[in-house]
Amino acid sequence: MNYRKSEAKAASRAQFRGVWAAIPTPFTPDCQVDETGLRHNMRHLTHGLHIEGVFCTGVMGEFWSLTKEERKRIVEIVVEEAKRGGCKVIAHTAHHSAHETVELTRHAQDVGADFVILMNPYYPPMNEATIFDWFKFVASRVDIGIWMFDAEYSGVGLSPELTARIAGIENVCGLKVPRSLEHYAKVQKLCGDKIVMSQPSEAEWLTLMRDYGQKVHQSSPAPYLMQTPASLPMREYTELGLQGKFAEAEKIAAQLQPLREVMFKWMRSPWVNDKLIPIANIKAWCELMGMAGGPVRPGLPQITDKERQELRSDIEKTGLLARIPTAKAA
Repeated sequence: MNYRKSEAKAASRAQFRGVWAAIPTPFTPDCQVDETGLRHNMRHLTHGLHIEGVFCTGVMGEFWSLTKEERKRIVEIVVEEAKRGGCKVIAHTAHHSAHETVELTRHAQDVGADFVILMNPYYPPMNEATIFDWFKFVASRVDIGIWMFDAEYSGVGLSPELTARIAGIENVCGLKVPRSLEHYAKVQKLCGDKIVMSQPSEAEWLTLMRDYGQKVHQSSPAPYLMQTPASLPMREYTELGLQGKFAEAEKIAAQLQPLREVMFKWMRSPWVNDKLIPIANIKAWCELMGMAGGPVRPGLPQITDKERQELRSDIEKTGLLARIPTAKAA
């Protein structure tokens, strides 16, 4: 971090811009953390896709399945590679134990992460007063800037009023809010410019820029699932949108519609309809793009061979794989 605790809100406003990616944790066939694969993926993101920032050890990273030591090691590797590649890092450091959260957050701060992000505390059941106290407990014991991650699938959602109250804490400086635009607008009205806000839907990204003043896509797998080093439409339309050139941006964004439909089928639909976090599908798609993926850990179902073949067929129809010199076999 390159700011003091009292400067966290200003630093967040200055540093969150453009396209950030939420990354999976690649595993070896025996479900160990694939450190070599993680470094390969980071170099692809930074040097190939020119990502502005990376969100690690979060939901995409299967944080619930990682040991504390693994979470720390992953953050260390991501920070090391991000510094080489010129991008920033926001590390998810939440744990059901507030004390463990403080330890993980201090570690991320000490090894050079730029910011951290904390998913809603999900156990034990809490009311708004105790959720606020949980965030205050953690924030008071670290200096790094903290984002809230209002993840309803944790079983707990933050009301706009509670979000605004937490936003008043000195070093709370951002909110990832994968909720409706109506909810987003209510929170924005209450919080003003106290925090940076990001709704992570690629399909809504231009609308969020134009109508809500959002300046960062923080974050989703879309940047590496929908782009190749030779074809960066999300990056291109983002830059145009941030310059206010929305008509030009919309022409480029429209070209991604076939991929959005595939994303909805394999990513969004399982989440919404079956309450299934589709990390196995994301990892299989990553492998088709030349990235390391591997299996998911227990708690999530593996993708079947039949599903892999269908996924590859769906992606091939969009023309995406043809833009990769050596696409991996499914």
